[in-house]
Amino acid sequence: MSPRHRNWFFPVSLILLTLAGFLLSVKLGAVRMTWQEIRAGLFSGGQFKDILIHLRLPRAILAYLVGAALALSGAILQGYFRNPLADPFILGVSSGASLGAVLSLEIGLTWTVFGFSSQSWLALLTSLLLVGSVYLISENQSPGRSESLLLTGIAAGAMASALTSFFLFRRADAYEQAVFWLLGSFSLSGWKEVWLLLPYFLLTLIISQYFAPEMNLLALGDEVAQSLGCPVKTIRRLFLFLATLLASFSVAVAGIIGFVGLIVPHSVRLLIGPDHRRLFLFSALTGGMMLVFCDLLARTVFSPSEIPIGVITAALGAPFFIYLLNRHQRGRS
Repeated sequence: MSPRHRNWFFPVSLILLTLAGFLLSVKLGAVRMTWQEIRAGLFSGGQFKDILIHLRLPRAILAYLVGAALALSGAILQGYFRNPLADPFILGVSSGASLGAVLSLEIGLTWTVFGFSSQSWLALLTSLLLVGSVYLISENQSPGRSESLLLTGIAAGAMASALTSFFLFRRADAYEQAVFWLLGSFSLSGWKEVWLLLPYFLLTLIISQYFAPEMNLLALGDEVAQSLGCPVKTIRRLFLFLATLLASFSVAVAGIIGFVGLIVPHSVRLLIGPDHRRLFLFSALTGGMMLVFCDLLARTVFSPSEIPIGVITAALGAPFFIYLLNRHQRGRS
């Protein structure tokens, strides 16, 4: 396919696939509906109105937002580290969030704030605190070196995972509740989670797009970017904060969902190129579309039982990622 055709084929395909994903998400589930029943439930208050408006529609929207947020976070971090294997959880976001959620179960917190459970708030706070600590330790040891940040994040994430395992060992009765955080799920999602994530995602996407040219300069190396007028230290701090915020809020509302932030931006880069002015936007759109379909599979394959969505993303993401890499290598040979 010529570059000119690819420029319109890819976005049109994304739009059509996303619409198909949303339509199937509101139609399929433990309760099957006809298109006439769906139309009646959405517009004239039929018998399935509560299922459509309060269960399936917010769940599909939240799945889209979480997928878009994780993919955008992954695209930012892959550019930040200049490493296509970076993902949103490389700095310990997932480990910190799961530690906070399990710690909440350990000490028996049951309060809610603005409709969100103590597990959600503690997961958000511990992930932000862990990444903040990783950044401060790294800057104290080796200022401005992304390698130091990466290694410190891996070590901190391993320590947080060890603490999580310890608390789960002490509270085996809380394991089923902890699975929500360890493997990801949208089974408890509603409109409040959508309204929590939506403004942060939109603001982060706008800021990322605005500073995408600076990320292109960072790809040339810090010294080159500095010589071209890019405030390297400030831009790096900004992008690290944006990526962490996206991943932390995603984990807080849906638990840990792996592979999306790794395979989506890398796959999109293979398809449209490395220009972050397009990569950020199309990574977000592709990640949202992908997770809508993954959530659809998670709740329909063994309906009425539900598979943790992290299992679906790993099962589908790993072979697809290998396929894309092999195809890319064949194209270059």
